[in-house]
Amino acid sequence: MVTETVDLLKNELPLEQESVVLPDDVVNGLVLVDIINGFCSVGAGNLFLCWCEVNVVVDKNMPSQSLDVVKNDLPFEQESEVFPGDDVAALALVIIAVLAPREPNGQITGMINESARLARLFCDKKLPVLAFLDSHQPNKPEEPYPPHCIAGTEESKLVPALQWIENEPNVTIRLKDCFDGFLGSVEADGSNVFVDWVKNNQIKTILVVGICTDICVLDFVSSALSARNRGFLTPMENVIVYSHGCATFDVPLHVARSTKGAIAHPQELMHHVGLYMAKGRGAVIANEVSLATPKKP
Repeated sequence: MVTETVDLLKNELPLEQESVVLPDDVVNGLVLVDIINGFCSVGAGNLFLCWCEVNVVVDKNMPSQSLDVVKNDLPFEQESEVFPGDDVAALALVIIAVLAPREPNGQITGMINESARLARLFCDKKLPVLAFLDSHQPNKPEEPYPPHCIAGTEESKLVPALQWIENEPNVTIRLKDCFDGFLGSVEADGSNVFVDWVKNNQIKTILVVGICTDICVLDFVSSALSARNRGFLTPMENVIVYSHGCATFDVPLHVARSTKGAIAHPQELMHHVGLYMAKGRGAVIANEVSLATPKKP
């Protein structure tokens, strides 16, 4: 998608961002979302073939023109096979997305660098840090995606720039097997690792960074804000999403058009949409983040 088109859409969906200084008189927490090899390191992730089944009830007397309308409403490469006597045809949709970059990517590199910088600042001040790592069991798929970021593989490990945090006493690592880190924090006994992390540390504000802006970051932020609104996260009040500390994957329009079954996912546009949606849920979107310098006595 050309830059002019992205700029046009950004004008239609304007996003106000803020310069945020986190105060030192309350507890601030840093949340790192899925900054792992499988999503961030060049060539580390799988080529994901995502299968979705759409069940369409077929009226045998339906004229072909009406069927064409249905197909126009589902503008994807599809294959349909109707078995004799069946009233339902299953349409298989193939979505192709390369989640790990195929080559060095400026947005993802910037996200890693900013996330590592903030992690170092938080660890130096012994402030709480929570890192979500996408991690799946081979026999427990995350539909509509095929197996990815399998537990124990390199894909599910932190990127090299952040592996040092595993030895920091103020860092909590949470393996999750779903898009949403909030839901992925639920334990078998009904407790929630993220909720406990907030309450035990008396966190007032969380700062969220990671990948993908429009998927796992957005899902987690939306759930956290809903939980806050229901009073489940006291004393947490604020959710800040740092735009330069987030990134998403890239499937340009020209690649999608030349690849059977592919759906475009233009990086800059979807990154903007993810931030825009997070702001609509009540998050503060920041383009600058710093920690306040403690006042001298």
